Amino acid sequence: MDRIRVLTLNIWNRQGPWDERLPMIQRGIAALDPDIIGLQEVICSEGRSQADDIAAGLPSKYEAAFGVAHDVGGGVHFGNAVLSRWPITRSAPVPLPTGFSDESRCVFFAEIGTPFGPVPFFVTHLNWKFHEGNVREAQVMAIAEQVRKEAPLEGLPPILVGDFNAQPESSEIRFLKGLQSLQGKSFFLADAYEQTGAGPGYTFDATQNPFAAATHEYPRRLDYIFVRGPDRAVRGKPLLSRVVLTEVEKGVAASDHWGVYAELSIGPLVPATRM
Repeated sequence: MDRIRVLTLNIWNRQGPWDERLPMIQRGIAALDPDIIGLQEVICSEGRSQADDIAAGLPSKYEAAFGVAHDVGGGVHFGNAVLSRWPITRSAPVPLPTGFSDESRCVFFAEIGTPFGPVPFFVTHLNWKFHEGNVREAQVMAIAEQVRKEAPLEGLPPILVGDFNAQPESSEIRFLKGLQSLQGKSFFLADAYEQTGAGPGYTFDATQNPFAAATHEYPRRLDYIFVRGPDRAVRGKPLLSRVVLTEVEKGVAASDHWGVYAELSIGPLVPATRM
């Protein structure tokens, strides 16, 4: 069975002891050996991003691409990034609605030239404030439009990953899973962890992560890997998923978020018959 291995991680930009966190991130990625990685809270300065720094210390070769969400000033940018073991044939950041918020967010699209064909890959990071669910609703609707635009049904299944700052039961996540319409529109992607993971899947856990502890917030699942499928060839079926990069060494974790890893079917399988 052919599959794509995917990882998502909010790397917490350069906060905390970055020089200690960076090798932890690299060791975690090397152990998982994913094909495509979506990174959030990435800093880019003078044309070099933290994604480039991560890739430089990995045993496997990855191509890196960065998408700007916010211009910090002084030649520094904040955004999302993709690492891929296959060529990134094109990429573009798309700004997301901000509402009355002062946050600037984007969904970063990258077309990955896999051996199976071009795979549309999207990585995003939504507004974080608890009371801004209405902004996140507008953001996921905008993301859905980009997925429709870049990933026609006849193509390979799109993959959407990121830190959505929303729990599974929220309206914005329910919309992405086809369980709730927003403004008369509906959409569907499969939540890989919901379908194949074990346990609550908390990715922001102040009881276990020393960098999340300062928030005193309750544990919850905020980070996701979504895929459209399975299609008639059973492409896009979540095969397994788990929370990863959870190690804590001498009070240091890789990030303030745990990562999520998933394996998704992508090659030709025996089509199912459905009436």
